[in-house]
Amino acid sequence: MFEKGTCIVYGTIGVCRVEEIGPIKGISGSDPGKVYYKLKPVRSGGTIYIPVDSKVFMRRVMTKQEADDLIHQMPSISEEVCNSRDQRILNEHYKASLRMHSCEELVRLIKSVYVKNRRLIKSGKKVGKTDLEYRKKAENLLYDELSVSLEVPFEQVKRYVENQVKNMGKERTAAREVAQEQT
Repeated sequence: MFEKGTCIVYGTIGVCRVEEIGPIKGISGSDPGKVYYKLKPVRSGGTIYIPVDSKVFMRRVMTKQEADDLIHQMPSISEEVCNSRDQRILNEHYKASLRMHSCEELVRLIKSVYVKNRRLIKSGKKVGKTDLEYRKKAENLLYDELSVSLEVPFEQVKRYVENQVKNMGKERTAAREVAQEQT
């Protein structure tokens, strides 16, 4: 069970803060014998009431260290481009990635769509609406969690990640140069 004030990832909604824990009073359809989380999405309005024993996916937001580790892994996360033209297959492929609730899988999805779109543009074809829709959804989920973990405003997360990855590349290049000079 999560504690009041904890930030969690809730299904495919994204990051929510646990506002209250207990039975719900005054809302029709709620079970007075059940304990509920009152969740507040961090980037959107509204309130979500969900039983603490719900089957909906919930987990703690990653720590700052886990977020930094993920960013350092990003260059090595390989993409898996789905080239199917069947919208049903494409949708199911992307939904399966989102249902994994894994930040690494979100990175893979984002990178895969980016690579696919670059190939399409190079060959003079249009970028797919479904691809863009799921990339945006994956970015929102990933950046939402990184924003909370790293304490970086949501609007700045993409730039923050890009700068970190670019700096890692510079560090690797400098390390290779030093190693070559020593031989």
